[in-house]
Order: sequence, then structure tokens, then C-alpha cells
Amino acid sequence: MAGVSSESLAAARERLAAVLPDATLGLAEELFGVLDTLDGSAGLRRSITDPSRPGKDKEALARKLFGGKVSADAESIMAALASSRWSRARDIGDAVETLAATVVAAVAERASGGGLDGLERLENDLFAFNQVVGASHEVQRAFDDPQAGDEAKSTLALKLVPQAGEPARALIRQAVSNPRGLKPTALVERFVELVAERQQRWIAYVTTSRPLSGQQLDRLQTGLDRLYGRRLKLTVDVDPQLVGGVRVKVGDEVMDASVTTRLGELRRQMAG
Repeated sequence: MAGVSSESLAAARERLAAVLPDATLGLAEELFGVLDTLDGSAGLRRSITDPSRPGKDKEALARKLFGGKVSADAESIMAALASSRWSRARDIGDAVETLAATVVAAVAERASGGGLDGLERLENDLFAFNQVVGASHEVQRAFDDPQAGDEAKSTLALKLVPQAGEPARALIRQAVSNPRGLKPTALVERFVELVAERQQRWIAYVTTSRPLSGQQLDRLQTGLDRLYGRRLKLTVDVDPQLVGGVRVKVGDEVMDASVTTRLGELRRQMAG
């Protein structure tokens, strides 16, 4: 996805962030259902992404199609997507798939006390599914069989990973029932990439000019946790040539010598 479609997806993900703290797997299932509807009708995709139509008209069309059939959150998400611009009609479906998987990842993030542990479990469950499928040509043929129904494929898929949590089960069901031209394992790999992207919000990559003592690491952990409002996992490297003494990367945010106020605060906490 590139150009205006990438911009529209980025804007949609920003809007979704406001919904994620309270989102449930039900919202993800609704979005996957909408995706199935879009994939099943080329005419609908063209109508809802037609660049010659005003955004308000396309938004109204989306609300007419989905209003009362999905939750208010799902309807609002689809209305906003319809009013956006897309390079290709298929791109809006890709965007819906990405948003639905992001909802699942956010639900996993809140599970088991929240944070990185839930995301790691989701990632491990998805990896386990792909490993089992990859080891069996018979299972692969079963998923490729055009005569097999979606429910039968989903039932088989979930039997392969009986210990998988509900977030992983939701993504696996989607991958086998509507892989959208991909092998189910390839779509699961795409979901893993989205989970890994979200994990970066919980990992602090720290580079220092000299090794830190255990006490300094504890203070750095406390300071970063307080700064970001969540428990981060620290990965620390040493680079003697580093200018400024310390560099911290969390997600897309980088703090280095140019961010003097926040790093100064961290240095003071590390020094005690």
C-alpha cells in the first residue's frame, strides 16, 4: 500500500487508537465481517472508493450499508474509511483487515495483566499455528481445498492449536476462512508483523556510552516506566562513541542528546 492509501490508513490507525482502550474482540469480528462483504462485491468496493464521488457521499453510503448491522464504533470506522481516498479499490479492504488485527492485538495487550506478556503470547500462538501447518502437507491441502467450508477449516485450524488464547483464535479463524488470495500461513505471518509492531511500544532500546551498574539500570527502569506510564522491557547496548551518554528508543520515539530536558531527568534518576 502506497501513496494516498498509506496516508488514509495512517489516519485511520490514529483514529482507532481512541477506541482501542475499551475495544473487544467483538469489534474485530465485526470488521472482519465487513471485510468479507467488501471482498465479496467488486461493485461495492468501487462505489465506496470512487475518487470522483465526494467523501461525504461515500461516508453516507457506508452508513447506509452498515448502520444498524454493526456497532457504532464499527460503523464510524467504516464511514471514516469510506470518506478517505484510496489508490486502489482493494486498499480499503487491506485497511479494514489491518484495523481489525490491530484491535485483536490491543485486546491481547490488555490480557493477563496487560502489556508485553499478552502480545508475546499472541505472537507465540500464531507461530505455533504456522509451525504445525508447515509440518503437514495434508493439513495444507485441507486448507487449500475449495470444497471445504469456512467452518470446517476453522474447526480444523483451532484443533491444531488447542492452547491458543482467544485473540490468536480470532486471527487464525480469519486467516483460514478468508486468506484473501494468500496461503493462511502467509496471512498469519502478516498478523505476526502487526503484533511485533505493537510490541515495540513496550520495549525500550537503550544505548549508553558506558556500562550501567545494576542500581543504575533499576533507576533507569523506574524513570522510563514513569515517563511512559507503563512497564517497559529494557534492551541495553553500550557504544563508547555515543554523543550525549544515553539514547533511548521506544516505538517511533527517540530520545537522544537533542532531547535535553527528558534525558536530563533520566540521568538524574539514574544518578540517584
